Amino acid sequence: MKVIEHLVKSKEPLISFEIIPPKRGGDIKSILSVIEDIAKYNPPFIDITSHPAEIVYEETPTGIQKKIIRKRPGTLGICALIQNKYNIDAVPHILCRNFTREETEDFLIELSYLGIENVLAIRGDDNGFNKPIPKGRSANEKAIDLVTQITSMNHGKYLEENLLDAKPTTFCVGVSGYPEKHFEAPNVREDIRHTKKKIDAGAEYIVTQMFFDTNTYFEYVKMCRAEGIEVPIIPGLKILTLKSHLTTIPRNFFINIPEALASEVLEAKSEHAIEVGVNWAAKQVEELLSHNVPSIHFYIMQNSKPIKMLMKKLNLDKVNFFVTK
Repeated sequence: MKVIEHLVKSKEPLISFEIIPPKRGGDIKSILSVIEDIAKYNPPFIDITSHPAEIVYEETPTGIQKKIIRKRPGTLGICALIQNKYNIDAVPHILCRNFTREETEDFLIELSYLGIENVLAIRGDDNGFNKPIPKGRSANEKAIDLVTQITSMNHGKYLEENLLDAKPTTFCVGVSGYPEKHFEAPNVREDIRHTKKKIDAGAEYIVTQMFFDTNTYFEYVKMCRAEGIEVPIIPGLKILTLKSHLTTIPRNFFINIPEALASEVLEAKSEHAIEVGVNWAAKQVEELLSHNVPSIHFYIMQNSKPIKMLMKKLNLDKVNFFVTK
């Protein structure tokens, strides 16, 4: 089922998760354990991040050497597993950066073969490596270009015009939104105008970047509606679990940590930081549910312990209403 259909058909707010593939050469058992844990909460869909090749530096007997590798492959395989073993709709992330449009089309065709109907279209982070574009090929520069390509495939328009037997794809496209603005945007309003262009290009819903001040989300939705964006806007939450998150999260995601949350974390013992984060997230969930949000999306990556603590605190570990199938 498509994400937009889940949102429309559900009579209650939904819960979804986002996970990250294991590192190259890692053990698939770790991510399987996470999937087993979150599947118990009957999420209608799970997002799986995607990662392009990037530059890494390794110490060797002859000195430091630069290598170009994909540190986290496996998005397609994990999607197939979630979709077919767990009967949960998979939402793979599709990137612009370091993928040609031809590679993107091939990946989307493979997803379509697997019966996967949902994708999240994003530009992708700058990882220091700009892949050369082979002669005769092209690349999407921005998320709006990627949305346009996917929408074209949904209308049966492929890069090779002679694909006479090609059928239209049926992808439901989601995009990212930034309540505290994308770090490259001059201001929130201009960022929202850019998001509106992605919706006009065919995107059907928005998932927000994580935020810790719930009022930021409410104001963001208000501004989006004023700009003419009518699609569902799913709030994205991250449970703060470490004291180091007070610096790494703002630095990596360009968001603010409220003073009250930061103070609580700093005053707590290191081993109790996760409890502070869970309590804060519980308050956010309650505030969001009181405002009738369509869904709540949790960025859990490869650690399911915090979400299990949160579900227990909210008494949702015994509730089965997050179901649309």
